[in-house]
Formats: sequence, structure tokens, C-alpha cells
Amino acid sequence: MALSGSDAPVVVWFREDLRLGDHPALAAALARKAPLICLYVFDEESPGLRPLGGASRWWLHHSLKALSAQIEALGGRLDILRGPARKVVLDTMRALEAQAVFWTRRYEAAGIEIDKQIKADLTADETHAESFNGQLLYEPWTIKNKAGEFFRVFTPFWKTCLSTGAPEAPLSAPRKLTAADWPSKGPKRTALKDLRLLPTKPDWSGGIAASWTPGEAGARALLKTFLDEGLQFYAAERDRADKASTSRLSPHIRFGEISPRQIFAAARHAGDAGKASGKDVEKFLSEIGWREFAHHLLFHFPKLATDNFQSRFDNFPWRKPKPADMKAWQTGMTGYPIVDAGMRELWLTGTMHNRVRMIVASFLVKDLMVDWREGEEWFWDTLCDACPANNTASWQWVAGSGADAAPYFRVFNPILQGQKFDPQGTYVRKFVPELAKLPDAWIHHPWEAPDPVLKAAGVSLGKSYPVPMVDHSKARDRALAAFSSLKAAS
Repeated sequence: MALSGSDAPVVVWFREDLRLGDHPALAAALARKAPLICLYVFDEESPGLRPLGGASRWWLHHSLKALSAQIEALGGRLDILRGPARKVVLDTMRALEAQAVFWTRRYEAAGIEIDKQIKADLTADETHAESFNGQLLYEPWTIKNKAGEFFRVFTPFWKTCLSTGAPEAPLSAPRKLTAADWPSKGPKRTALKDLRLLPTKPDWSGGIAASWTPGEAGARALLKTFLDEGLQFYAAERDRADKASTSRLSPHIRFGEISPRQIFAAARHAGDAGKASGKDVEKFLSEIGWREFAHHLLFHFPKLATDNFQSRFDNFPWRKPKPADMKAWQTGMTGYPIVDAGMRELWLTGTMHNRVRMIVASFLVKDLMVDWREGEEWFWDTLCDACPANNTASWQWVAGSGADAAPYFRVFNPILQGQKFDPQGTYVRKFVPELAKLPDAWIHHPWEAPDPVLKAAGVSLGKSYPVPMVDHSKARDRALAAFSSLKAAS
């Protein structure tokens, strides 16, 4: 049972909300005007939770380091524990004799179940436990269609969201924190380094480290730069892989270093201040809407990462990939420059331009006819922004098996996509340097370049750069035939 009175500490349990600004759970804890425990539990043991991939573990280490420094600067302390959350949180609350614990809600089934169990345990102990929305603009159960059901199509979903009114204004960050003492009988705390989140042998993170600054300050700086320099071109150029016209905020959002409400408010303010047109602002906000939609789907269809949203795809004739084919795709050696540039960008930086994500996914699923789950698993391990909702919903969208999905017969042509969204080959040259000297006319289909052109560029097909692993035209026909057989069977 918790102590009574304001001397009993309160706990804010940080999870995927590693920030101090616009943090409703933290605000509720501070409103108690009691000593505070800032808690993070590293849980790879609770049933159903999906362990983080390598790139996400790297990001988490640096995000926790940044959060800890922020909290200490205000007079507080971040306490890190590891183990199954239900046991760890309950043991901590009892040892502290804390009066209350507050946390941000999560939306995947396993996390929801763990939180329900913890609330029940604490209620039995007569300890207050309360959760808040700190991840989304709109809770998944509040947005329904006219039939009272969840949405399966994005556009009416987002229109309904916006029709409910603008999200609440973001909360300010605290200026001071007062840390409660950690009890001698409390669970043993863990040093951040002992979580072993960073790669060592080998340490492949150099490119990621050079590309990102995890933490709330890094997120805010990136948002400011985008609003000042990128938002005004967003509607026209967001699909251009060769231009810096996207926000690059996705890893920061994934770990909650910045909230959707903060982004929404800042984008609208930028539009009102004349920094960008209404078209640019609304197009950018619709991408935040896609994230909302992905969480909406995950909440209502908990097996989104493992099961086809459209069950007819359960009978799709996926091909079992050869290890060499998967390696060629993973390492950017398919022979299609835009695909290879994207996969190498992913490995080097832990992220990939959104348009190129669709191109490389379409290539795996449709040109190679590999089950989308194979690609989703690779992205889960290599993306810094790998999210249980976004990653799975996006792969199912490309595969045609998801909600509001691209039709299976929409097969991205990697040559045409490269020519349209990287017309001078700038993106390809950056990540596939062995093709850097090729003229623009051949950069996206080097196998068709005349021999003298290849020789002048130092390109030896099959040696310095691979020939295409499949003929796209034939692969497209094969994919469409498979889809036709699926339609006939259903």
C-alpha cells in the first residue's frame, strides 16, 4: 500500500515518449507536487513484445542518454531497470511506497495487455495508476465510420479525424524536477551501458551516428530546419529522392522525442506565418495522418505484423527466396540502381527516403515475389524508425494485402521511378558510387548503355556493378499472373 500525503513519491514511467515537452503523463505526475521518480524499464522478457532491431537499439541508447541528461539538468534522475515490466513496475512501486504512477499509452496488443495487468495489480495495492495519450493526435477507438466501425481507407479516416477539431495545444516542458530518493530495498538499477544496446563486433553504426542526433533537442532542431527550409517545397518535391524536402523526423517520432501535437501545431503556425502554402502544410500533416492511420489499423487488427489484412492473400503463391537473392536485395546489389541506392542508404544511415521505400518494397514483393513479411523483418532490424504500426502497415500497403492498399497490379518500374524521382541520378551517385561517372541518360539502366559509355565511366557490368538479377518486364508479367490466379481462386 502506498504512503499517504505529498511526501510519497510519484512515478512517471517513460516508454516510447522520451521527451519532457508535451508529456501528459509527466505533467500529471508533476501536478501531484511530490518527489518524482523518472523510470525506464527495458523489457525483452514479457510475452508478445517484439525485441527491437539493431538500428532501433542504437537509437534507444542515445535517446535514453539524451533524456537522462535533460532530466539531470532540471534536478531529476532517470532510473533504468530491466526485466518483465509487470514484475519490475510492481516491485518498484511497492519498494518506493509510491502514491501513483503515470504513463503514456501504447497500442499494440501485447503492450496493452501488460498495462492492463499492471493497472489491476496496482489497484489491488490501492495505488493510483493512470495512462495518457502522448503518442497520437486521435485515439484509435474514437474515430469511427458511419457504421460505427473502424476505418479501412485512409482518406475518409483522415477527414473524420480533422472534422473532430484540431488537437489540443502541446504542453510546455517543466523547468524543474525534484528527484525522490531510490530506496535501498528497491530493485537493482541498471547502467545504460549495461543494456548493451550498441553494436560492438563489428560496430556498424558509424554512418548512422554521422547522420543523426537522437534526443528531444535533435528532434526540435530538425523540425525547425524543415519548417524554415523544406516545408515550402513539400507538396511538389516530397517524392524527390535527390532533394532534401522531407522532414526526416520519423525516428524522433518513433521514440517519442517529439510529439504529433507539437509537429501539428508547429506546421500550422508556419503556414499561418507565411512560411509555406496551405497545400504544403496540409500535405505534410496528411503524412502525420498516415501514421495515425497505421496505429488505428494496428489497434483494431493486432496481428498486422504477421497476418494479411486481406485474408485472400493467405493463398498467394509467394516464392521461397534463395539466400543469394535476399542478400542481393539486402545489400543493394540487385542491378537496379534506384533499388540498390535505397538499400545502401538504409544500411548506412538507418533510414530511407519514403518514395524509395515503396520502390524497394515493390521490387522484393513483386519483381522477386517474396513474401512481404521477409522485407518487413529486414526493415525492422535496419530502420531506426522501425515502428510496429508504420512498418507493417506500409509493407502490407505495397504488397496489396493491407488496408487501403496499392492494388497488387501496381508494380513499380524501378527504371521509370528512378528517372522520375532522381532525374539527374544525384541520389544514385551518392549511394552507388561505382556508377557515379555514368551520364544521366544511362544512370538508371546501365545495362543498356553502349560499351564505350560504360568503359569511359569505369563500369564493368557483372564485375564492378551487377547485371539486373531479374528482367523487370518478365517479373511484372509473372507477378500479375500470380495475382490473376489469386483473384480466380477467391
